[in-house]
Amino acid sequence: MDAQLRVMPSPGPVDLARTLFPLRRGTGDPTMRIGIDQAWRATRTPDGPATVHLQLDPSTGAVLVQTWGTGAAWALDHAPGLAGLLDDDRGFEPVHEVIRQLHRRLRGVRLTRTERPMEALIPAVMEQKVTGMEARRAYRRLSVALAEPAPGPADGLLLPPDPAAVAALPYHAFHPFGLERRRAEVIRHLCTNATAIEALAALPGDEARARFTTYPGVGEWTAAEVARLALGDADAISVGDYHLKNVVAWALAREPRGTDERMLELLEPYRGHRGRVQLLLEAGDIHAPKYGPRMQPAAIERI
Repeated sequence: MDAQLRVMPSPGPVDLARTLFPLRRGTGDPTMRIGIDQAWRATRTPDGPATVHLQLDPSTGAVLVQTWGTGAAWALDHAPGLAGLLDDDRGFEPVHEVIRQLHRRLRGVRLTRTERPMEALIPAVMEQKVTGMEARRAYRRLSVALAEPAPGPADGLLLPPDPAAVAALPYHAFHPFGLERRRAEVIRHLCTNATAIEALAALPGDEARARFTTYPGVGEWTAAEVARLALGDADAISVGDYHLKNVVAWALAREPRGTDERMLELLEPYRGHRGRVQLLLEAGDIHAPKYGPRMQPAAIERI
């Protein structure tokens, strides 16, 4: 199968691993592989399946992209967004020392833009009200259960779950994946509306987020997670996250615990780039002090 090839000049430093890391659902994600200076990703484009390989050229800073599959041309055209090369941080002015240091140290960390909302939405719903380990395990099991090999030379790489195939599953088929009926029904309903949801990628971030939340089971947190990854929305902040409010309170005010209201108050100087602050805190591995009860995983498939 012939590959499509393109060299993409970079407007600045690019940290491929940290930029693309939010897209990968754990080390066992069968749809994506990330190395230090390269990454493989399978996707479903409007023109059909595609595999994308991104490779950083350390001598020039350019990103070499190769694509395969019936959706190869679409994937090639949209590769700059995927690699974070379209991310624009103009107007972002750190006012806290910790953000200033992170911004300086992580200059190559950029907001990715896949323009495939469903590929972010399905795993985001899986992450609602459970631990990351449970959600990653559920996504891996679903992807393997509906296994479709990705085009191209990456052995073992699988395409993301086909929304049409997911919508056709009865709710009880999700139980072995570790999903209870509520999240299963939400995912099935969203997959039946996949075409309309994918079209929201053409909207501005704030408008798309509002439209996402009109679907049952999609709240502010889920909408922000999808908008930041699929639309490169720099202001998409994950209100309702179990940890983020504490991380922001600790990083910006040295308060060990916070609320969503306090988080938004502290982030107000960064309006327009609040999602960028979240990305920097996560890429910089910033954590609040750990004490008190933690969310425990539950083996739903055993119930």
